Amino acid sequence: MSTISRGVRAPIIRKGDDIVAIAVDSVLAQAEKEGFSINEKDVVCVTESVVARADGNFASVDDIAEDVKAKFPSGHVGVVFPIQSRNRFAICLKGIARGAKKVTVQFSYPSDEVGNHLIDLDTLDASGVDPWKDVLSLDEFYTHFGKPCHPFTGMDYVKYYSDIIEAEGAEAEMIFANNAAAIVNYTHDVLAADIHTRERTARIIKKAGAQNVYKMSDILSSPVNGSGYNPEYGLLGSNRATDDDIKLFPKNAQAVAEAIQKLMLERTGVKVEAMVYGDGAFKDPVGKIWELADPVVSPGYTDGLNGLPNELKLKYLADNDLKHLSGKALEDAVVEAIRSKSREDNKRVMASMGTTPRRLTDLIGSLCDLTSGSGDKGTPIILVQGYFSNYAD
Repeated sequence: MSTISRGVRAPIIRKGDDIVAIAVDSVLAQAEKEGFSINEKDVVCVTESVVARADGNFASVDDIAEDVKAKFPSGHVGVVFPIQSRNRFAICLKGIARGAKKVTVQFSYPSDEVGNHLIDLDTLDASGVDPWKDVLSLDEFYTHFGKPCHPFTGMDYVKYYSDIIEAEGAEAEMIFANNAAAIVNYTHDVLAADIHTRERTARIIKKAGAQNVYKMSDILSSPVNGSGYNPEYGLLGSNRATDDDIKLFPKNAQAVAEAIQKLMLERTGVKVEAMVYGDGAFKDPVGKIWELADPVVSPGYTDGLNGLPNELKLKYLADNDLKHLSGKALEDAVVEAIRSKSREDNKRVMASMGTTPRRLTDLIGSLCDLTSGSGDKGTPIILVQGYFSNYAD
């Protein structure tokens, strides 16, 4: 079977719904309706959004504010390297500001961690500003770059974030620097707001002398007044649910993936793999935005999805080792090469060069994210079939 990625329609999922049963029922109903079979090593994938929603993993802006107050009693919080996002970060900033008296936001420039540009590179080059050394105040930033807006959303995120802070009754201060340590000249109470580089950022800030450093993964890492939480990722991976509530990254993803595999085996006699997926890991070539605003592509998956692909590059074989062959002889030689490959071979032979050295969960999760999209398709469940088949099969 060639690889097929199927969007599976599901009912609107609410708090308290049995996401495992819904996922299995939806896949099997579509299989019956469309006349396809469920096979060994098929992968049932469920988006993290509905897993967290079914689990009721929500929190309010007030919950964020209370946790911030407890962790930053001085009231002056430095927020370092936030991403530019109305959906992801803005509502978190609302909670941070509600729990503070003053917020100093340190933007990275020319872009944030996931590729949202405050300014384009050509403008930066022409300005004479050194982004590795120069720390800019708001007035200095505007002098050099004007008041730029995001090319896709049209948002002036500097003003937008300042307005959010001030609307909560806190004082807003904006600075621009790529050295995380710059924040200690403004406050020693710091929240590292980046995602994938957060450990390094926190380490640099602590080394520079900050006395009280937390990461976004530390905020709502435990319940506040019975709120939702995520013990590993805290606010990372959260999304706006309403103007005053967020949906957190699922805390039960591993259990859900394993339960889907178990129920599918009970219902069909077939052992499938299962995973919970969030953002895919890929970069938009036009907007330059790296999609992965979640802390990981998959927070939960079954054992069969561990590891990297073990593949040979067919065009390399055809153009080099087997270039003297053609027709049936070439096909037979390719099949034999695939069947006789080993994991060690794949690490060193030229025939593996150019294959994708990424984890299976990142590859399959990215495929699922592209298939389901984030709009109105109504397919929060993806069935991936034939992913582990190859030319020799």
